[in-house]
Amino acid sequence: MNLARKLWRRGRTLLPSGGFYFDRPLVLFQSDDWGRVGVRDHEGWEQLRAAGIELGGRPYDFYTLETAADLGALSEMLQRHRDSVGRNPCVEMNFILSNLDFAKMAEERFQGLHFVSLADGLPQPWSRPRLIEAYREGIAAGVLHPALHGMTHFCRSAVERGLSIGGERADLLRTFWRAGTPYIHWRMPWIGYEYWDAEKSEDDRFLSAERQRVVIGEAVGAFAKLFSGLPHSACAPGYRANEDTNRAWAKLGIRVAQNGPGAIAPPHFDHELLQVCRTVEFEPAVNPAISL
Repeated sequence: MNLARKLWRRGRTLLPSGGFYFDRPLVLFQSDDWGRVGVRDHEGWEQLRAAGIELGGRPYDFYTLETAADLGALSEMLQRHRDSVGRNPCVEMNFILSNLDFAKMAEERFQGLHFVSLADGLPQPWSRPRLIEAYREGIAAGVLHPALHGMTHFCRSAVERGLSIGGERADLLRTFWRAGTPYIHWRMPWIGYEYWDAEKSEDDRFLSAERQRVVIGEAVGAFAKLFSGLPHSACAPGYRANEDTNRAWAKLGIRVAQNGPGAIAPPHFDHELLQVCRTVEFEPAVNPAISL
């Protein structure tokens, strides 16, 4: 039965339920993980090294958080270009809408998870002056467009399970949190992605439909608080989305679902959403062939 179900689902991905085409060639720029903190700059880097974490061996050891200057440079570059009718290119930004509240968690000796909404600022001791204003300025200029990624990038239940079991995994998490860094994914892939628990059985990795509705609803609410509007496009963290994810998105006003690279499919409608698949990956951090 499970094999038949998998083959049926696979067939559905290969045979879109509804076709779609644009009346002119389009290039879509989609970018993920905006608003998500990583290694906390020089101070956090040195604190992790002092705790015995060897850094610098892989590109994502350097992942941190964009600055207002980064946003300004991107907006300036985009505003230098125009199409035949004078419009600037626009980059879609998929936002993570909350970060771990390291200060509150420290008060409880890192026994559980607490979050701070991006609309309320960054967790202590992070500092990015004028970052929220820079997001909004780029959006007002028409060169940046916010979209939904999630509340967290990792699976909360997987991290909570790691804490409750204790041992090396819990120790590693707390080492990172003391330094104001949530995680480095390649060092702990068991944390999974928001709707996907990596260590569950293959048929149970996705969160239940009800749980997905709750966390996606939280994310839509946090998005509205930050941007004074609702998202119309979404991309699941790690591209891990299933039918329940799409149904929850559609019920909450999402109209476009972004899917990751892999099996190339044309734009099509499914679950009341326009499904688009990424065809070109631009990942300088993992592809040394890309030249800047």
